[in-house]
Amino acid sequence: MDTTTSREVTTVGPEATEAAAAHLARHVRRGDLVLLKGEMGAGKTTFVRGLARGLGVSGDVMSPTFQLVRVYPGPVQLGHVDLCRLTEAAEVADLGMDELLDDGAVVVEWGDRLAEPGAVRLAIDVLDGRRRRLRIEEAPAEWSW
Repeated sequence: MDTTTSREVTTVGPEATEAAAAHLARHVRRGDLVLLKGEMGAGKTTFVRGLARGLGVSGDVMSPTFQLVRVYPGPVQLGHVDLCRLTEAAEVADLGMDELLDDGAVVVEWGDRLAEPGAVRLAIDVLDGRRRRLRIEEAPAEWSW
């Protein structure tokens, strides 16, 4: 990690982004909905890979762009959702996120497309080819890097 504040961290390279996410996983509990925003190629799936590792889930984390939802078992099951290809609210409702939240935590790529009160909101900003700024935009006060 390059620099840090309690609600923001700058990482250099995918490994550092994964490490920051793994560290943040200490806050994630069953029923948590984590919404990610960031441009294409910002590192959202890389972030989820680290979050999964921090949660102790098993399996190789891959982008759910074409599958839409992937579920990774572990001490806290992790549902991984990608809204990139969805355009209708009804399509989101068909993903079964309520059931996923009953069984574990859910992280959503392109989550800025959802208006979910009480969700954790994280942004990944591309600073240059290797550096990313990870920002906690909305979360309980104890969430920090």
